[in-house]
Amino acid sequence: MSRTSIRFCGFGGQGIILSSVILGEAAVTKEGIYAAQSQSYGSEARGGQCQSEVVLSKTPIGTPTSDQNDIIVAMFQAAYDSHKHEIKKGGAFFVDSGLVPEIGNVDSSVTVWRVPATETAIRLGSKMEGNMVMLGFLQEKTKVVSKESLMETIRESVKEKFVAMNLAAFEEGVRLAREAAAP
Repeated sequence: MSRTSIRFCGFGGQGIILSSVILGEAAVTKEGIYAAQSQSYGSEARGGQCQSEVVLSKTPIGTPTSDQNDIIVAMFQAAYDSHKHEIKKGGAFFVDSGLVPEIGNVDSSVTVWRVPATETAIRLGSKMEGNMVMLGFLQEKTKVVSKESLMETIRESVKEKFVAMNLAAFEEGVRLAREAAAP
């Protein structure tokens, strides 16, 4: 990995920023990878668009953002529509299949993973865990950081009463990724 830029986007309340923080913390504290994270969100506490970017690198990071991302994780249609032009050739989209039904034309070099993240989270008992399903899927398909590093960081980052639920959702995302055929 020379430098990998990952943009998470969706709406407030989906855990978009938490996912990026967990990924960045796992990279830095568990694997010795440099990480820079930025975020922005609308003025609404919940429901407005939000996005967060994590840049991971084996060498120091000069700028914490990128015009083009290697990976875009989109958890809502409007967020996907706002950021889809920011994907690099050869990059990958990870979209919540229930909340991003319209992908449109995508360069043939870009991989699109349709992940039933929110649907799976609801099945597990809490739609609030869609971000962890997606994070597990992302980890299994990209290996940007190890599964163990992310699980340990989840344990350290969420309230104790939500740890088991978050880890179960993360594990389910990993399982879904292992079963997913190449797009």
